[in-house]
Parts: sequence; structure tokens; C-alpha cells
Amino acid sequence: MPTALVTGANRGLGLETCRQLARRGHRCVLGVRDPAAGETALRELQGGEHLVLPIDVADPASIDTAVATLRERDLDIDVLVNNAGLLVEGTALEVDLEGIDASWATNTRGPWKLIQLLLPPMLERGHGRVVNVGSGGGSFGEGSMMAGHAAYAVTKAALHALTVVTAAQVHGDVKVNACCPGWVRTRMGGEQAELPVEEGARGIVWLATLDAEGPNGGFFRHGTAIPW
Repeated sequence: MPTALVTGANRGLGLETCRQLARRGHRCVLGVRDPAAGETALRELQGGEHLVLPIDVADPASIDTAVATLRERDLDIDVLVNNAGLLVEGTALEVDLEGIDASWATNTRGPWKLIQLLLPPMLERGHGRVVNVGSGGGSFGEGSMMAGHAAYAVTKAALHALTVVTAAQVHGDVKVNACCPGWVRTRMGGEQAELPVEEGARGIVWLATLDAEGPNGGFFRHGTAIPW
């Protein structure tokens, strides 16, 4: 049974990604900051060998502890979904240093550290999938960078760059891709968003379950390549 670690898994896209992966036969590790919220989310998955893993991706020590817990439980992570994200208000001239640092820690540095810890074992085993949940709001090619949320746009663009440089280092049946789920009705996306969470998660799950002939080092929305 493949095991997937999904960060930010207690609600929204993260929880729906776990739900869809569970239907495909994956054991899901719900990475959450609040264990109580994680246990509530776990009950929604209704059965299976899923578990809650306390982790704050903005805190390097928390990441180390979480990965050590996985190793103590002898759990190999076959799929890493870097879903946890932070949206801070403010243009490039307005956002304060605290917002910039928090955005960097959550949207880029945390995923980077998780990749450093969990990707090498995938390479040793010869199989694995990493999905970085990016955003069209951090795309140069789409010309839609979110000027009013500059820290989010810049750190998601950095996550996209991390995807490219990491994908260049993998071999065997290991793949690293980025996904824009679209504008989804979550707490971050808001009630006016155009897509239900089920549709937004579908593209993430597609990349998480690619077969050996699937793409590596790409950026996709709903299964279609989009520009960086």
C-alpha cells in the first residue's frame, strides 16, 4: 500500500486530496499543525490505515520531529504533496518583513526541507512522487501574478523554480511536478471561487498517481501543462 504525506491536510484541498488518494488505495498521513483538527479530518476518511502527523512546515524543528516520527513508525513516504500554504495581503511596496518571512517559510522553505528529507529515500527505492501545489498567481507565463498578494506570488514562483531544479536531479520512477489547482472554494480561495474542492484536488491526485510514463518537471492545471 503506497503511503502519501499531505501537508495542510485537515481541511480544503489537503483533506480532499487525502480523500481521493484513499479511494485509490493509498494510506494517507495527514500533516497538520493542530492535531485535534487532524483527528476530526481523519474521521472523515472513514476507515483505512490513515494517521495524523503533527507538523508545522514553517518550523524546521517541527519538520525534523515529524520525519523522525515517520522513521520510528517505519513508514516510507511514497508520495509527498506540499499543499500547506499561506496567503498574505499586501503589494510589493506594502507587505511587511514579517509577512514576507512567514510566506517564504510556509510556501517555499518548508516544502524544500521536506523534499530534502523525503526525496532521497524515494530515489533509493526507485519510486516516488512529489507534488508541489503552486499557483497561477506565481506564474510569469500566464501574466497573472497577484500584485495585491506579492509575498504569495513571489514565494509560489520560487516553489515553481524549486520544482524545476529538483526534477532535474531525479532518476528511476521518481517524478517531481507542480500543480495549480485553480481558483477553488476553500477558506483561502473564498466562496466566490469558481471551482469546487473536488475538482481542484483532482489535478493534484493525477500528479500524485502518475504512471511510469508520466511527466517530470512540469507545471499543470487540471492535467494540462501551463506556462511557468
